[in-house]
Amino acid sequence: MTIRSVLVALPLLFVGWLATLAIVALLTDEAPAYVVVFPQGTLMQNMPKDVSVLAASQFSVTVASDTTEFAKSLYGLGARLVLPAGLPGCLPLP
Repeated sequence: MTIRSVLVALPLLFVGWLATLAIVALLTDEAPAYVVVFPQGTLMQNMPKDVSVLAASQFSVTVASDTTEFAKSLYGLGARLVLPAGLPGCLPLP
């Protein structure tokens, strides 16, 4: 494998990983929380009352709610990218 191949493969791997996480967030309600990456200022102002803000920084906000299709509602509020947070992953580790 050449350096050029690695320089092409790594960004594609990263974009594929982000796309997979975004699809999991949209299609399932399995995640206990969601990370909104690069939130807009209006997102926090329009957030429903039943949403808990778990963490916030300049670049992301981690929120949780018991409502169904919560990730879709975050996109409706103006989120640019919603990723699942707190999933255990594929391996059943103790």
